Amino acid sequence: MAHPKRKTSKTRRDKRRTHYKAEAAQIATCPVTGEAHLYHRAYWHEGKMYYRGQVVIDKQIAVA
Repeated sequence: MAHPKRKTSKTRRDKRRTHYKAEAAQIATCPVTGEAHLYHRAYWHEGKMYYRGQVVIDKQIAVA
């Protein structure tokens, strides 16, 4: 197994890590409900779960 000959300095380590950035999540607006949600995620709105503008789960029907 390979071992480093010298300790990597903090400066060199941090220079390598400059490309790791946190990006803001993309927010979509549903054309049916007008609710803001994350892309490619289902979301709840008034007791119903929507995905791509269609009702996937209706809480009233699922409970009964």
